[in-house]
Order: sequence, then C-alpha cells, then structure tokens
Amino acid sequence: MVEVIRNTSDGSRPAVEGKASLPRLSFEFFPPGTPAAEERFWDAVVGLSALNPEFVSVTYGAGGTTQERTFKAIDRLRRETALEPAAHLTCVGASRAEIDAIAEKYWEAGVRRIVALRGDAPQGSAGYEPHPQGYAYAADLVAGLKRVADFEISVAAYPEVHPEACSAAADLDNLKRKLDAGASQAITQFFFDPDDYLRFIDRARAAGITAPIIPGILPIVNFQRTREIAASCNAALPGWLVDLYADLEENNQVRHPVAVSLAVDLCRYLMARGVEDFHFYTLNRADLTAAVCRLLRNDVRSGQSQRERPRLLAGGLS
Repeated sequence: MVEVIRNTSDGSRPAVEGKASLPRLSFEFFPPGTPAAEERFWDAVVGLSALNPEFVSVTYGAGGTTQERTFKAIDRLRRETALEPAAHLTCVGASRAEIDAIAEKYWEAGVRRIVALRGDAPQGSAGYEPHPQGYAYAADLVAGLKRVADFEISVAAYPEVHPEACSAAADLDNLKRKLDAGASQAITQFFFDPDDYLRFIDRARAAGITAPIIPGILPIVNFQRTREIAASCNAALPGWLVDLYADLEENNQVRHPVAVSLAVDLCRYLMARGVEDFHFYTLNRADLTAAVCRLLRNDVRSGQSQRERPRLLAGGLS
C-alpha cells in the first residue's frame, strides 16, 4: 500500500481540519489549424473557463511548426479572457537568438508563464539533434528563458521514465537540472496507474527534488490514438484497460462515460493520498474534462472524497 502524501512539497495543499480543499486545475490545448478547428478550440476554452483553472497552456508543434498559431492563440487568450495563458516553447529547429526573440515577444504581450520542453524531432527525421546555434536541451532552454525575463516556467516529468533516458536515475537527474536552472514546477506525462506517479514522487523527493510535480491526466477521447501516443512516450497501457476498450471504439454512448469514470477514479485515488493539483490534456474538447473536474469538486464539497478509498474501474487497486 502506498502511503498518503502528507507534506506539501509535491504541490498539494493541506486540508483544513474537517474540510478538504478543492483541487487546483490547469488545462492544455493545441493551436487550431483551420476555421472549424478554431471554433472547436474556443468552444472548449469557454466550456472549461468556468472551472477557473490556475492556467491554460497551448502546445508548440514539432520543430516549431505551430509557432505563429501558438502565439495567436496565447495572445487572444490573454487579451479576451480572464485566463492565464502559458506558452509552450521547445529547443527544436531554432537558434538561441530566435527562441529568445519569441520569448521576448511573449513577455511584451503580457505572457508570464512558459512550458519549456526539449521537443520532439520533426516527423521523418532520424531523431533529435540539437540546433547548432540553439539550446541543446530543456535545462539549457530554461536557463535561457530566465535570462530573457522572470517567467514562471513549467517543465516535463516522466513517471514511467522518458523513452530516451538511459535509466530512471538519469531521468531524475535531468528533471533536477531543469528545476535547478529556474523552472518552478513540473507537469508529468499522462499515466493510467496512479501508483506509478506516487512511486515517482517518492523517488523524486529522495533525489532532493522539492518542486511541485503535477500529475498530467488524459481523459481517453480515442483509444487507438491514446495507444499511439502512449507508445511514443513510454506510458504503459494496463492489460485491463486494453480489454475494457476492446469493443468500445465505435460506441460513443458507452466509451465517453467510461472515459470520465476512469479519469475520475484515477484522480480520486490520488486525492485520497494528498494530491490536489491536476493538469488535464483536453485534446481541445471540453466535455470529458469538464465532467471529470465537476465530479471531483463535487466530491470535495460533499465530503465524499474524505470517506472513500477510490478504486480504478475494471483493473482495480487493492
């Protein structure tokens, strides 16, 4: 049995005696590429803004392929909504001077949060290669961004180890370098076994990492796509989850409620162990994420989360 997290160094807030805190939320979107996609994007933003997230982030395509669209979405979020936007920036395909110029443009536009990532190699390339005049890795990018302005910077963490890391220990060393370079928190890749996250937190604390590490949650919109993304980022799909979705892909009436139930139970398990911050990968749709977040907040308001020890569906946790 994994122990309940009792300190607040993992980003959680201690509950007031007899009263739990509502979970803090943040949401990730990707920049729309067509008029129809833009309409869906803003519908999702409006639908989730009522949940008062701490911030919302907008991704940056491989090789900086969505740079202009990312800036456009971030700038409009800042100007036309009350949300706090966080812009993704990567090391790929740009010199230090070019990245610094993008960061300066964000700062001048009033953007104060950055999600700093090494980034994926462009599709069709042999693998990641640092730009000869660029920031080689995320830790270098973080240090460079802090020289540009006093951004609040989030970085990535991998509960199941980055697929290119030579070991779990080396992966933790890399996370520590990013945080030591000036990042204030980490957001994890998605996962489906909450104990993977809790064990990762234990290892991170033992390694001297004290910054908040926020769990990344992915409500499953499309299982086949989820399987592909999971394979690319070393996120395990438990056998019970594969079996559960074996005949659900074409059944929206069933698979959407199942997706909500899975994400809610995952978060409930973590909340019962002291976690109160969650970052949702929305895939630019509001329905599943909004349902999950409202159920979690209702749990807290009703006191249910304090009475129950939640279990994941199907596979379960003992």
